[in-house]
Amino acid sequence: MNKSDVIARRARVGVFGFFVLSGFVMGLWAAGLPSLNDRLDLGPAKLGSVMLLISGGALVSMLVAGPLVDRWSSRAVCWVGGPVSALVLLGPALAPSYLALVVLAVVFGMGLGVTEVAMNAHSVEVERRYGRPIISAFHGAWSLGGAAGGALTAAVLRAGLDAQTLLVVAAVVVPFLYVPAARMLLPDPPAHAAQGGGAEGAQSSPLRWGLIALLGVAAFAGHLSEGAAIDWAALHARWILDTDPAAAPLAYTIFAVAMTTVRLLGDPIRARLGSVRTIQLAGALATCGYVLVLGAPLTGEALRVVCAWTGWALAGVGLATVVPVIFSAVGAAGGPVGRALSLVTAFGYSGMLVGPAVLGYIAEASSLPVALIIPGVLAAVVALSGAPAIRALPRADRVPVES
Repeated sequence: MNKSDVIARRARVGVFGFFVLSGFVMGLWAAGLPSLNDRLDLGPAKLGSVMLLISGGALVSMLVAGPLVDRWSSRAVCWVGGPVSALVLLGPALAPSYLALVVLAVVFGMGLGVTEVAMNAHSVEVERRYGRPIISAFHGAWSLGGAAGGALTAAVLRAGLDAQTLLVVAAVVVPFLYVPAARMLLPDPPAHAAQGGGAEGAQSSPLRWGLIALLGVAAFAGHLSEGAAIDWAALHARWILDTDPAAAPLAYTIFAVAMTTVRLLGDPIRARLGSVRTIQLAGALATCGYVLVLGAPLTGEALRVVCAWTGWALAGVGLATVVPVIFSAVGAAGGPVGRALSLVTAFGYSGMLVGPAVLGYIAEASSLPVALIIPGVLAAVVALSGAPAIRALPRADRVPVES
């Protein structure tokens, strides 16, 4: 094994560390929301506003992080962004009032957004070194980190301890855990400053606005379809299928398990099929999944739950590969990836941000099945916009792109 291979393998481990820790922080935050709600007596409206502000802060910082990555390197931004994204968890954890929480939530979201772009940009660079698909497993590791954060919070609460204390401890400890992961990242190439500095670096990127927009549309469609499953799968089971309250959450659980499993194991699939066929298959499977979910109430009483669960599983399998394929395609085009990746990420994140809320308004005005037609259609848009965009991208490495 030569030195270059050793560096690439170390960097891969480091990127895994970033994804696990980022997911872990989000898992702690999400699982601690009920305790935060009780401590500050927020209620659904205020809590929803806090989550919206976090997403808004993340969205803004993503757009800023891209140029920073191109100017200073993804390694440098990871070194700063990772620890800071965990440290700013102290703000919401210690917020003494709702007004303070409003401000600190935006800061927390901004830390998350910078880390999201930086670690994904570095994952693209590591995949370039490998010359084969490896990005999907990173996103699976993020999901595992989130599950670990949620499980730890549940264990702490079951032991009679305080969730606020756990958040504070995590905000102090996790930044130090980022350090060994950051030390493993790829070193900056000698020509990086000349290649990626400022506006000149942006002009040297082979990605033009039309291709970025097409990839962004695919990312938006995929994230909105994913967000619909996260927020509405269990409610669909309870309200539309009249499932037992204890069994209704299994709809989301099946979706999440399917998505995480495919992300952890999906890189060989893309290596065999290529990115174009993979994203076409992703859109087709996700669309079929939503068709089954929407058609479940029309089946017999004994089959409707099985039909819906099968649909959510198919949707999870399909949507699992969308983000890894799109990010990998950006990297395969060569040149600085920060600006393009931040824009595509922001497109996708906006779908996750606004989608579930819009679906809620539509469900209120008509019905939840009518609202879920939208993510079903957008699942097809993933393939319709993503495949031609990936075909049109120039290739700068050996990662399979062509179908």
